[in-house]
Amino acid sequence: MATIEDVAKAAGVSKGTVSNVFSKKRPASKEVTKRVIEIANQLNYKPNYWARTLAIKETRIIGLKMPGENSKFSQFHLALLNGVLHVCYENGYRLLVNTLSPEFQNQIQNVSSDPVDGEIYLDPEQNDGRLDHRTQSDPPAVVIGRPPRGLESSLCYVDNDNEATAEQVTSYLLELGHRNILFLNTSKARTVSEDRKRGYDKAFINKELEVQQELSLFKQIDISSLLYGYQSIKEMDSKRVPFSAVITDSDKVALGVYRAAIDLGLSIPNDISVVAFSDESIVAPEFAPPLSSVYLNAEELGREAARILLERIQDNRVPVTHHIIQSKLVIRESCRRWQPHD
Repeated sequence: MATIEDVAKAAGVSKGTVSNVFSKKRPASKEVTKRVIEIANQLNYKPNYWARTLAIKETRIIGLKMPGENSKFSQFHLALLNGVLHVCYENGYRLLVNTLSPEFQNQIQNVSSDPVDGEIYLDPEQNDGRLDHRTQSDPPAVVIGRPPRGLESSLCYVDNDNEATAEQVTSYLLELGHRNILFLNTSKARTVSEDRKRGYDKAFINKELEVQQELSLFKQIDISSLLYGYQSIKEMDSKRVPFSAVITDSDKVALGVYRAAIDLGLSIPNDISVVAFSDESIVAPEFAPPLSSVYLNAEELGREAARILLERIQDNRVPVTHHIIQSKLVIRESCRRWQPHD
């Protein structure tokens, strides 16, 4: 295997010049650059990646940190990854996806850190250990989702307007005549659950209607989304808690609702209307009738987060920015005007 010394000797330049051609740490003339690259190709020389990394103090890798329970990617996460990867490809970066569970993360965090130039954090929580105690010496970071209270002004983030979207979805169902609207929210630990609950409440308050807090549920961390939707409907039915519409955190929760409705002999949308906060689903064919849902534009969320991160990697003095990505309520056949049964 050819070495840097072999390339330098054949090209008639110093080892430092060869290093500069590949690292771009210092400029080299077009003529020298062309000659060095031609010789390197002839000799099948490949620069040592980690040596280059140490020399220029960058890895050309960005990290994406996802909570451990999300290691099974949904279509939303795959679309988001596509957005991040698109920006990485255009700018010559690699992507390191970290889905370590909290227990393993805690074991290694004092031993080593990821070899990245910057990090994207997904699914922020109210008390998020990943985001606490960050310092200026840490790699630049961007959050997809709203950071915890108190950190919003110090961290760049990209998000949907979840409060406004939840208000829109709830208002749509209220306009259809529904008053008992079951809200199957995500885990209380996540910041998005707080934003969506606020929007849900606001829709009722704006119409001078009472918010029925017993119809607002939060997902437990140790239960799957499908089971959460299924069990919630079965439990409400067994307790004879009246509801005519359901808003779900995701399409997987909605699928659990659909399956519970079948078991209980309930018709969608004749008996209950259903809307989900997700419109990017590989399980879409399983929804009969087609599910009304919110298109969250996941790929654009990923693209914008990666773009902001690379900007901060190049200059960490760039002001902290917050970008809101447009979402859209897509009406399908799972909702109808509420007509109380005789």
